[in-house]
Parts: sequence; C-alpha cells; structure tokens
Amino acid sequence: MTASLFSLEGKTALVTGSSRGLGLAIAESFAAAGADIVINGVDDARLDGTAAQLTDKGYRVRAEAFDVTDETAVVGAFERLDADGVAVDILVNNAGIQLRKPLVEFTAAEWHKVLDTNLTSAFLVAREAAKRMIPRGQGKIINVGSLMSNFARPTVAPYTAAKGGIRLLTQSMAAEWAEHGIQSNAIGPGYMLTDMNQALTSNPQFDSWVKGRTPSRRWGRPEELCGAAIFLASSASDYVNGQIIYVDGGMSAVL
Repeated sequence: MTASLFSLEGKTALVTGSSRGLGLAIAESFAAAGADIVINGVDDARLDGTAAQLTDKGYRVRAEAFDVTDETAVVGAFERLDADGVAVDILVNNAGIQLRKPLVEFTAAEWHKVLDTNLTSAFLVAREAAKRMIPRGQGKIINVGSLMSNFARPTVAPYTAAKGGIRLLTQSMAAEWAEHGIQSNAIGPGYMLTDMNQALTSNPQFDSWVKGRTPSRRWGRPEELCGAAIFLASSASDYVNGQIIYVDGGMSAVL
C-alpha cells in the first residue's frame, strides 16, 4: 500500500525546462516511478539528446520543444498532445532563468524577461493543463519556487519578485482548482548544484556563505528534490493543496 501511494504508473508528466538540471532530475525520477514523461526546452539538439539518453534507460519519453513564455507556442504544444491522445496528468513548471545585478541597473526588458520566464510561463502552461484536467476531475500541478519565494537577497530582485509570485500563484491555483480534483503545490529549492548556480559555486566567498548559513553545511544536489516532487505528483498528496515545500538543507529555518 505504501509503495502504491507513491507510484506514478499510468500517469503522464510534463516537466518544463527539463533538458538538464533540476527539471531533468525531476523528469527522470518520475519516469523511474512509472510515469510517461514529456520533456521540454527550447534547444532542439539538447532536448533530443536528453530524450535519447532517457530512452536508452528504458523510460517512455516524448520531447516537446517550445518556448514557455510564448502563449501561441504553449497552446500549440497542448494541441499537439491532444491530437496524439496524450493527456497530461502531472505538470511541473520548472523553466527559469537568473540575471544578477543591482536593482538600479536592470532594464525593463531584463525585468520582463526574468518575470516572463519564471512566473508568466507557469501561468500560461498551467492554464492550458488545467483546462484539460478540470473535465477529467484530477491533476497535479507543481510549481518550482525558491528560497526567494519568501526571502530576498541583493542583485536578484526580478527573480525574487517572480518566485514570490510563484508562491501566491500556487495558492491562487489551489483556491480555484482544488474543487476540481487538482492539487496545486510548489517546491522551494535552496542553493543547488546546477548550471544556473555555477558562478556562485565557483565563488569561494559565496560558497562559504552558503555552507555557513545552511544547517546541512553543503549545497543541495538536484536529485534531492525528487522525493518532494514524487510526493506532490502522487496520490500520497491528494489532500495537500496550495503549499510550498522548501528543500533547502534547513536554510529557511534559520534565516
């Protein structure tokens, strides 16, 4: 019974921004739990390479290259899935970018790029998924937030605004869609060893700060998000809605 609670057999999961990093780790963990997976990115060659690697491991994978910030592209992707009889049971809004500089130096275009990629895309993709989940009376939506969903640091103001928005967007999704059998929740990763954080992990001063402020005294690994993701994607979380689970080595407990 316990194992079946966390099984994703018979489910299809779409994970945005999943050709590498956190998204890939989550998508592969879903596949290992029994799901068919739809991976997404904008780099066709990288996406196809990732799909081939996952297929070689015996997983059932479909690659969908589309820009999550482009409304027409998002709608088109779901229409292609519809045409092929693919119903998305689980959505993970993971796509994101980061730009670092003092707030007074950000241009409006840079501000919008960060918010569009990290926040607006979650609305666009979740809206299309929910349109299809609501008639079926079930679905799981997982938005990837951040420590910055609740806290701020210098030089990442647009990212902080976007990830704070993710937390409240998740609550809004729960407020509107819970009655339709959809659970909408979020994961808040702490400082993880990803390509996006390469500049930080290579900075001895910042590396020391992360390890000093994190009770676990280390950076997180992408695969350490997978347990929380599988929980939120599975029937084990059927009465969990509108929550954010921080996976941060304890940092948010001591800030």
